[in-house]
Amino acid sequence: MSYIEIDDRKIGQGYQPYILAELSANHNGVLQKALDTITQAKNCGADAIKLQTYSADTMTIDCDSEEFMIKGGLWGGCKLYDLYKWAQTPFEWHKAMFDHARNIGITCFSTPFDETAVDLLEDMNVPAYKVASFEATDLPLIRYIASTKKPMIMSTGMANFEEISEMVATAKEAGCQDLIVLHCLSSYPAPVEQSNLLTIPDLRKKLNVQIGLSDHTITNTASIAATALGATLIEKHFILDRNDKGPDSEFSIEPAELTSLVEQTKDAWLSLGEAGYERKPAEEANVKFRRSVYFVKDMQAGEPITPDSIRRIRPGFGLAPKYEQDIIGKHLKIAVTRGTPTSWDLFDE
Repeated sequence: MSYIEIDDRKIGQGYQPYILAELSANHNGVLQKALDTITQAKNCGADAIKLQTYSADTMTIDCDSEEFMIKGGLWGGCKLYDLYKWAQTPFEWHKAMFDHARNIGITCFSTPFDETAVDLLEDMNVPAYKVASFEATDLPLIRYIASTKKPMIMSTGMANFEEISEMVATAKEAGCQDLIVLHCLSSYPAPVEQSNLLTIPDLRKKLNVQIGLSDHTITNTASIAATALGATLIEKHFILDRNDKGPDSEFSIEPAELTSLVEQTKDAWLSLGEAGYERKPAEEANVKFRRSVYFVKDMQAGEPITPDSIRRIRPGFGLAPKYEQDIIGKHLKIAVTRGTPTSWDLFDE
């Protein structure tokens, strides 16, 4: 599959990486902040902004038993229901957010976490869907999303290859023709040394779909390296200001970092080019500074060339250094001065 399209933007190895800014919970419960984040993502050069569509009640139940408590990590001590209540993007905000994105010219879509969210997003006429890592094994949900026939982006955090293969097969069988699988480390923030980015070319070879990266590390390094390994889509959580603390603030990038991500991944992609050994246009002006064989003393016609009368030096207007030994012992047709480049027509046959 050479490319897929979302909102007429081609995504594939022949195109600069698609940069997806994840808004997630970074609105901190304020609609205007959500709208401002969408605007800033556009200003930073992102291709798309992504939401998460759920409510605490569609994600879990309000239960105090131990299984529903988070232990350790960024959200340690929090009850699942309370975390999702804190982080949710209200369903009633969606129209305003999608309308704003369309008005300023940035693609907007979302991650639905249950069928009711898919139905809402269909009403919003979303151009694509994202499946979160934690829902990678929810094959009924994947099947329902795929039935829309729209492009799907699926994260693979925590999934083994058998589970990844199953989610891809389920999406394809249910009608999804355009699929991007994101390598992902579901840790918040993610330790860069566990990124295992070499999984990206391996997944592309095994699955024959577009492969990208959902990057939860705190810098852009992994995203740039992933681009060099063939990732065609990069997803990063995005916030206006990390000092505005929220559920996702600790692993989200700010506007200057998003701008840099857009620029640096583009440069990484441009640097790949293609395998080849021909001289590049940018090198042509420097060819003359290669070494070649020059006369390093004045000589008369008829004199023999000795080792001390020539040297391999820069610039490169004389005969190539490999001919040095062939020149020694020849006789000059004409007189030459020090600093004259060697050439075959200066010597007797």
